Amino acid sequence: MIPAADVLPAVKEARPDAALVEFSAATRAVFDGLLADKQLVEQVAILALLSPDDLAAYEAGPLADDFVVWPALPEELAARVRIAVRKRRRDEPEHILRFGDLVIDLANYRVSVAGQHVALTYKEYELLRFLALNRGKVFTREALLNRVWGYDYYGGARTVDVHIRRLRAKIEDGHRTYIETIRNVGYRFRDQM
Repeated sequence: MIPAADVLPAVKEARPDAALVEFSAATRAVFDGLLADKQLVEQVAILALLSPDDLAAYEAGPLADDFVVWPALPEELAARVRIAVRKRRRDEPEHILRFGDLVIDLANYRVSVAGQHVALTYKEYELLRFLALNRGKVFTREALLNRVWGYDYYGGARTVDVHIRRLRAKIEDGHRTYIETIRNVGYRFRDQM
C-alpha cells in the first residue's frame, strides 16, 4: 500500500499497466492530480478503490477507468484490472505497440521510452520492430541476420550482438529489460513485462 501523497510519483516511476488507487473524500486532491496527468492517463489504466460512503464524492469529480466498491472479492478486483488493461490495449491504434514504458509507432518509425523520443538507426529500429512483433520467440543470431539484414548480408553474426547492445543502451535501464539474451542461442523480446 502506497500512502496517498506518494501515489503520483510512484505510478510515474513504475508506469504499470494499471494502478488500483484508494479513493476517499480526504484523498480527492491526490486522485484528481493523478487523473490530470494526461500522459500518465494515456499509458496507465486507473481504477478507484472506494467505500460505499465515498461513492457520491467519487462521482462528483473526474472519473477513473473503472471503480471497485470495497470490500470486494479478490477475484473481482483482479478481473476488473484485467478488463481495464485489455480495454486500454484494444483502444490502442493497431500501428502502436506498447510494452510498459516502451512505445513503438510502426506507422511513423518512432520509438519512445517513458514519453521521451529515442533516436534509433534504421537497423536498430528494424531489429526492435522484428523482435517486438515476434515477442516471446527466440531467434538465433543467424536467423536475425537473415530476417532483419537480409539473405545477401555477408557480415559476421556478432553484428547482431553489437546492434542489440546499442539498442539496449537506448531503451533499457536498471528497471526495464525488454530484450533477453538466451545463452548460446540468441535473443528474444520478453513476453511478460
